[in-house]
Amino acid sequence: MIKSEPRTLARKRRHNRLRKRVLGTASRPRLCVFRSLKYISAQIVDDSLGHTLVAAGTLDPELRDKITEKTKSQEAELVGELIGQRALEKGISQVVFDRGGYKYEGRVKVLAQGARKVGLKF
Repeated sequence: MIKSEPRTLARKRRHNRLRKRVLGTASRPRLCVFRSLKYISAQIVDDSLGHTLVAAGTLDPELRDKITEKTKSQEAELVGELIGQRALEKGISQVVFDRGGYKYEGRVKVLAQGARKVGLKF
């Protein structure tokens, strides 16, 4: 009997494969996404320094009031808009999108569209 690998391990493998090609620099940092069953979060990272420049998530105090009785996709869009606004305030207009080993669909796609709607380019 062949056993399939656990879902989280498969995602980690895809993420490592993706990270070989996606690299954030000072001029164009990396927007990485983490998605759990309940929450979604994103952060903008400068890999050359190893610093997180901007972060946002559904557990963010600014969003806690807004996300009551919203779907997960609507929450992801709000997180995308918030991270886009915070990035533009810090002077970051272009990023490289790191989907974190997740498929570019559903909440990950909606988060990216929310960030683009505010004016972030990737």
